[in-house]
Amino acid sequence: MPYETSPTRIGAVVIGRNEGARLELCLRSLGGLARLVYVDSGSTDDSVAAARALGAEVVALDTDIPFTAARARNAGLARLTEGGEPPDLVQFVDGDCEVQPGWIAEAAAFLAVRPEVAVVCGRRRERFPEATLYNRLTDMEWDTPVGEARACGGDALMRRAALAAVGGYNPALIAGEEPELCVRLRLAGWKIWRLDAEMTLHDAAITRFGQWWKRTRRAGHAYAQGAALHGKGPTRHNVAQTRRALLWGAALPLLTLLAGALSPWGWLLLLVWPLQVLRLMRQGRPAAQAVFLTLGKIPEALGAAEFYLSRARGRQNRLIEYK
Repeated sequence: MPYETSPTRIGAVVIGRNEGARLELCLRSLGGLARLVYVDSGSTDDSVAAARALGAEVVALDTDIPFTAARARNAGLARLTEGGEPPDLVQFVDGDCEVQPGWIAEAAAFLAVRPEVAVVCGRRRERFPEATLYNRLTDMEWDTPVGEARACGGDALMRRAALAAVGGYNPALIAGEEPELCVRLRLAGWKIWRLDAEMTLHDAAITRFGQWWKRTRRAGHAYAQGAALHGKGPTRHNVAQTRRALLWGAALPLLTLLAGALSPWGWLLLLVWPLQVLRLMRQGRPAAQAVFLTLGKIPEALGAAEFYLSRARGRQNRLIEYK
């Protein structure tokens, strides 16, 4: 087997900002690995001190440079390659997640017998799915198909050599950095895999509609930016997602307003939205998810528009944070 499953061959990179008790849970869940690196993006709480107290190596990012999760993960990966032989496998984790017992061993064992796979992920669940509707929707979002996948999320076990070969994460992306990385890995001949295994508990902590709106707007920005990078390539990355966001979230609302201004019958176009909800429900979506998937196209379109406007001005948007 090309890789051992021993913890001495595995390191971890945790990224976060002001995660408090969630960060401590995250770091404790990674005990026993060869190296544990925490990358902090300008926390104002005691995250750095807590990480050091739990034995993690800490990388504090320069606050004069815009923060991105991709930049933080690259910094953690760079630290893992310093001082001695670097680990073969790297578990990336967001600081608001707790790694489940047995996950890393199972994922590493899978990679040991599947040398063509660069990235393996499992089931991420919300810690408090019943606390709010938005948490439940997020938990549904994490429930992706098992088997070969097009992309992973922020939590995943990866081959360090594969990451290095494609240049790591793209630090210019304010969101959607994992799917974009997976595009480059797949183009290089690697595979991405999702196991039917419990991986992490995540705490979205979305309690207000405004938080959900911001998070969805960020997704729209990620779709448009990803499509700008790889939409013309063989993967057609994020092209369909961006098109749907612009059609349902921008073109259709504007057409409805125009038609309604010209004739009272024009307002019948408003019926398209409930019909779309019913269509999604017939496909097996829960009613709440169907409603918010349809409504979410508006903030997605706004996020995409933000990307296009910033690109036209030659600027890079800063993070869209919902917490």
